[in-house]
Amino acid sequence: MTVSYTLKVAEARFGGFSGLLLRWRGSIYKLLYKEFLLFIALYALLSITYRLLLTQEQRHVYAQVARYCNRSAELIPLSFVLGFYVTLVVNRWWAQYTSIPLPDQLMCVISASVHGVDQRGRLLRRTLIRYANLASVLVLRSVSTRVLKRFPTMEHVVDAGFMSQEERKKFESLKSDFNKYWVPCVWFTNLAAQARRDGRIRDDIALCLLLEELNKYRAKCSMLFHYDWISIPLVYTQVVTIAVYSFFALSLVGRQFVESEAGAAKPREPLEPGPALGNLDMYVPLTTLLQFFFYAGWLKVAEQIINPFGEDDDDFETNKLIDRNLQVSLLSVDDMYQNLPPAEKDPYWDEDSAQPPYTVATVAESLRPSFLGSTFNLRISDDPDQSLQVEASPGPARPVTAAQTPLLSRFLGVGAPSPAISLRNFGRVRGAPRTPHLLRFRAEEGGDLEAADRIEEEALGSGDEAQEP
Repeated sequence: MTVSYTLKVAEARFGGFSGLLLRWRGSIYKLLYKEFLLFIALYALLSITYRLLLTQEQRHVYAQVARYCNRSAELIPLSFVLGFYVTLVVNRWWAQYTSIPLPDQLMCVISASVHGVDQRGRLLRRTLIRYANLASVLVLRSVSTRVLKRFPTMEHVVDAGFMSQEERKKFESLKSDFNKYWVPCVWFTNLAAQARRDGRIRDDIALCLLLEELNKYRAKCSMLFHYDWISIPLVYTQVVTIAVYSFFALSLVGRQFVESEAGAAKPREPLEPGPALGNLDMYVPLTTLLQFFFYAGWLKVAEQIINPFGEDDDDFETNKLIDRNLQVSLLSVDDMYQNLPPAEKDPYWDEDSAQPPYTVATVAESLRPSFLGSTFNLRISDDPDQSLQVEASPGPARPVTAAQTPLLSRFLGVGAPSPAISLRNFGRVRGAPRTPHLLRFRAEEGGDLEAADRIEEEALGSGDEAQEP
């Protein structure tokens, strides 16, 4: 059964995640405690052997080996390899969950498209949705150990009511070397076509919509089957596993507290320059144990969710999904068909704007202003010139040079003023203006078109002179 703790983390508070550390079911402690105890036992065995059983010369050799193993362990890119692998596994885990077929959309279309309050209409609706549920049972039986244990044979599927004896005979008479989970979907299409010919489905549009929803449902069944068929490449899983195991195999030897050449007990030599750790002899390698807990626990997370259709604590509850899908879908197409409550006026019938009431615990939320957009409260300049609308008319086309490109001229050493010009500087431009079409706009406002033309000619002439070497 899936371990859910969503309610416990509904609000961020002091020690919110800390309360989850005391849980056992579905925890990292339950997954890792055997490997953790084995690592401690091997470390203690090597430590006792070094301290009590080896001679002084053997200790010296062991210390050299330990320092070599410690340096070698740091060369393994464990964080990168393991982190990328776990990310891939988690994405695959969620994609598999979204591929589980749910009949909710299909049952709504069946209830709206297949008509008839008589026994024939009821039989058609229930049979159609039962075929859809049968397809999901067959594909889940192929990928989930829990479902296979529940329905080990086709006789169990018949006894559960998903298939009749005649349907079982038809199913088994079809000879195929491949999985036949798609057979009920074909039965569904043939029965839907028959219902259309009998007038139970009143138009081709409704039949098309029904078959489209069935194809979406069948596509999820197919995707689920292919996720079970095509796994993450074995070589990648092997690389990650070997990287983790080899890292801690080297750490068993390299993280031992060995003596220096002078005979004093000291920890392993640091790989990077820094303050010496002194002559502290730690019998329990706390940091090494924490590192094992983190990295090995990371690998255990990937091991648990790489196939979520098993029987781990956090694997998908496929049997519960089967029960839920069958019950809800039959209720939708049978008991709820044409079983509607009377249409009544809602409480806000005569009101311009509907405002549902709040409780005392939530009334403070009604006092907050509604979000209207991130720029709604932006302060705009009060200067009327900034709000003046102008028509962007392009000037005469000229080749772009370094003098006209500020960024390029910065590298080439050519000085050029910015091509931008403010509306406040109309009529007060120093030197040759770079935007004569804006001056034309101001000249037209003043009514002196000839003066504007002369200004434009002077601007073009001075601009051509600036381009000459």
